[in-house]
Amino acid sequence: MNGERIEILDTTLRDGAQGEGVSFSVQDKLKVIAELDALGVTYIEAGNPYASPRDAELFAYAARHPVCRKAVLAAFGATCRANTQAESDAGLRALIESKAKVVSLFGKSSLFHVNCVLKVTPEENLRMIHDSVALLTAAGQQVFFDAEHFFDGWQDNAEYALKTLLTAQKAGAARLVLCDTNGGTMPDEIERITREVCAKVSVPAAIHCHNDSGLATACSMYGVMGGAKQVQGTINGLGERCGNANLCEVIPNLMLKMGKDCLEGGELERLTASARTISEIANMRLSRKSPYVGKSAFTHKGGMHIDGMLKDSHTFEHIEPEKVGNQRRFLVSEMAGRGALMTRLKTVAPDIRKDSPEAAAIMERLKTLEAAGYTFEDADASLVLRILGALNRRVSYFDILDFHVVSRKPEDDKNAQAYVKVRVGERVEITADEGDGPINALDNAVRKALARFYPSIESMKLIDFKVRVISEAGTASRVRVHMESAGGGKTWSTVGVSGNVIEASFIALTDSIEYMLMSES
Repeated sequence: MNGERIEILDTTLRDGAQGEGVSFSVQDKLKVIAELDALGVTYIEAGNPYASPRDAELFAYAARHPVCRKAVLAAFGATCRANTQAESDAGLRALIESKAKVVSLFGKSSLFHVNCVLKVTPEENLRMIHDSVALLTAAGQQVFFDAEHFFDGWQDNAEYALKTLLTAQKAGAARLVLCDTNGGTMPDEIERITREVCAKVSVPAAIHCHNDSGLATACSMYGVMGGAKQVQGTINGLGERCGNANLCEVIPNLMLKMGKDCLEGGELERLTASARTISEIANMRLSRKSPYVGKSAFTHKGGMHIDGMLKDSHTFEHIEPEKVGNQRRFLVSEMAGRGALMTRLKTVAPDIRKDSPEAAAIMERLKTLEAAGYTFEDADASLVLRILGALNRRVSYFDILDFHVVSRKPEDDKNAQAYVKVRVGERVEITADEGDGPINALDNAVRKALARFYPSIESMKLIDFKVRVISEAGTASRVRVHMESAGGGKTWSTVGVSGNVIEASFIALTDSIEYMLMSES
């Protein structure tokens, strides 16, 4: 890509870590840094070495060991305290001792915050900014001045907000970061103000937006349109309150829609894998609906849509999913029609023709199952097994001859027991186990019995379990159970339906095990 260069500063490990439910250990941070470095972001804001012992440990480790091949680590901190010399400020000393090449240094740009929060004179705030930036610059660190609440400050008193930038610039700041800290500024205002600022300063401006109005991505794009040369954000939009600008949206928009060059090495095709890996490390489930990287981003269900897609993907896709490392999916359902089924049959049974009796029989079978409450949109493993079953090509790896489950008043965590009788070939195995609830006990017992024949089952783990009532009959209602399992670096989903929640779970569980065994053979 030969477009204008836009720097990306990722703050997942600092601003993203301020999000509710997010906590990174030092090892977690090192894994995220490795992923971001491979993706190709320019800077990684890794934390505050003064405020967090874990961050201090991370920077100490990074000073001794190379943790990035291309990206540059940045430390984060505040200007010196009011009425305190920069040289004696403990926070600034911690930033210098971190040995980070880049420091993101935040200070107040809003006169309201200077008066209300800092409770100092406007001149003292400017002194704090100047002396702090100058100290770090003299120590050989590149300083990015984060002008906190800049857009609110500009609209309240533009002259003073600009003074804070010019003061930081005079002291040696390398970037002036315009922060929409409250996330309330509209995109057109972001562009206008950024353009006015860029006309008055001599160092590159950066844009840092929060998503409180649901506009952080749009505001970031408009900031670039206004002249910003760096965009700051987080993977998957992690961050305090409603989060930060989502780099999984910003980066592809910059590269694919605006022709900007913003990843070292152009590793855009890693984006989906990076989003999912970092989501897993953060223990935050990635939304299926996430643009570009979500599981549903390039998923098609409606029959007319699928028909158009089969003729030309541009009919219902704005980009090719491979450009961001995602993949196209066609959902097989009663709404999708024969075309969607045929796209799946190409990988399961490529010899079956669209107009064949087999294809018609499979479609009718799926419609019957859907009428009974099954959905295969998010249960591709169960779909494959049903297709193979309809074609008499489903391999029998085991038979569950009998099972029963006993649940009792809990005395400890193990409040249920399960018994199973399985047959593999000519051998029969009877075993029992206990668990935290009847489903967990049954899962443990089935795995225990089958692991004697198929040891790889021990590596399979359940990563999601959902139960939904699909008929209104009180406690006698039919339920649909969805399971998502993982093993061997892959994930797959199954479904079971019954008036008995244990039986529905049993169907989904045995489907999951059978699909794993089939994938290994």
